[in-house]
Amino acid sequence: MSHAPESQPPESSSTDGAASGLDNAKSEIGSKISRSAIIGAIFLMATSAIGPGFITQTATFTAQMGAAFAFAIFASILIDIAIQLNIWRMVTSSGKRAAQLASSAVPGSGILLSVLIVVGGLAFNIGNIAGGGLGLNALLGIDPKLGGLLTGVLAIGIFLFKRAGKVVDAVVLVLGVGMIILTCVVAIVSNPPVGEAIKQSFVPDTINFATVTTIVGGTVGGYITYSGAHRYLDSGKTGPENAGSVMRSALSGILVTGVMRYVLFLAILGVVASGVALDLDSSVANPAGQAFAAVLGDAGMRIFGAIFWAAALSSVIGAAYTSATFLSAFSKRLEGGWPLQLATVSFIVVSLVVYLVLGTAPATLLVFVGGFNGLILPIGLTIFMYIGWFRPRLLRTDSYPKWLLIIGTAATLVTWYTATQSIGPIFAMIGIGG
Repeated sequence: MSHAPESQPPESSSTDGAASGLDNAKSEIGSKISRSAIIGAIFLMATSAIGPGFITQTATFTAQMGAAFAFAIFASILIDIAIQLNIWRMVTSSGKRAAQLASSAVPGSGILLSVLIVVGGLAFNIGNIAGGGLGLNALLGIDPKLGGLLTGVLAIGIFLFKRAGKVVDAVVLVLGVGMIILTCVVAIVSNPPVGEAIKQSFVPDTINFATVTTIVGGTVGGYITYSGAHRYLDSGKTGPENAGSVMRSALSGILVTGVMRYVLFLAILGVVASGVALDLDSSVANPAGQAFAAVLGDAGMRIFGAIFWAAALSSVIGAAYTSATFLSAFSKRLEGGWPLQLATVSFIVVSLVVYLVLGTAPATLLVFVGGFNGLILPIGLTIFMYIGWFRPRLLRTDSYPKWLLIIGTAATLVTWYTATQSIGPIFAMIGIGG
């Protein structure tokens, strides 16, 4: 009779120990998932902001404006800070995706926002596929149209075969680091006029609103505005209590991309200042690739082509997926699973078909899509500034930080002004109006 009571404590202790171990294991797994999602959010925003569009835009505008383009780079970084800090904080504090949050504040605005993001994302993805074509042209010398077709088909295959996505992420990360190193080498070897670039950043000889709108649209417009914030939701660290971590993550991504933008600009500026003329208009124009080739020769062009293509491929997948998530505003069935996968694949197919029949030179197309997304950017920002000023309860707080509202509102007004000033020149890039 005495054995039963004596045997109970060890059983209980063993059970408690197992439960504790299981809880610790779950906590460790959850922590890893959380860290992975946070790093993924930073990386997603950074790679989206330095894709084939931005690289081509920088080369094109630097060739046209020289050191004066530094002002547009500087302005884009300031606007990025104001926009991303607000969007990241609002989305994560509310725990809702952008379209859901918008509709909670203004009924129907989530649908409007989704339409704009999907249309802008389609434009972005057409440009990303064009970038893939330029990359393979630089790497292998094949026709950009064929290169775009191969890029689109591979993106579809990668997305349908989920496990391949992890391999691609790793490869793109390695190539991304390679891109940074290669760009730094070119920036040093090309010997750019750094002093003049710094001066023009603050006191430019000329201000071109179309370039500011395009570069802002290409780095923070369209789906890019919400990609990092939406990815951060997967970390589970939502609510106002995690605002500090959210802000640090957003700022980290912005600073990385900001430094990279200046380094890339200086690399191209050094080449242009030396008297090298870049091809901006032909069907195989690849101004950034030409700049790298001018410094590193044929090998530089090949290496650049491989990295540029990898950036384009990852952007095709990222733009399609993020844009497709906004389609859930129209149907709950598109929130996940195979319906979302099929919607994403369909998005890539449509982008590819439009690119193949459009006939616009890839480099021109990459510049235009940044401008187009810069035009629609202020509409979404206006909705979120309204939420911050008048509906803070949706963000689970009684008072949203005033300093964020002030810089966010200022950025919104600036984007409205630059958009109205540049709508004509931007559409003139593809032969509409003028």
